[in-house]
Amino acid sequence: MSRSSLSRVELLQGTLDVLILRTLLAGPAHGHAVAKHIQRTSEDLLQIETGSLYPAVHRLEAKGWVASEWELSEKGKRAKYYRLTPRGRKQLVIEHSKWEVFARAMGLILNPVEEEIP
Repeated sequence: MSRSSLSRVELLQGTLDVLILRTLLAGPAHGHAVAKHIQRTSEDLLQIETGSLYPAVHRLEAKGWVASEWELSEKGKRAKYYRLTPRGRKQLVIEHSKWEVFARAMGLILNPVEEEIP
């Protein structure tokens, strides 16, 4: 699969939540910075649109995993900064563990040790 065909990877439900939580582990960030961090860290394979990002951040905020406050950005403009809460840190550990199990299961299925005989 070429890199260009991977540029629009579809995210499984819940994936964006864990990506946001993991990004905020490094410290508070405004929405644009969160999206850019995910894009940059995934080597441009994941591009989060604002129409997906902000509903997810608001959902995380409603769950008490993320808190927000208005601050001045590096450019001197007002921006809403999101930060991980203690509950969010605990949830990140849970979600990370779920992803480790899921990734292992997918690896076992997609890359079996021995090929099955049809």
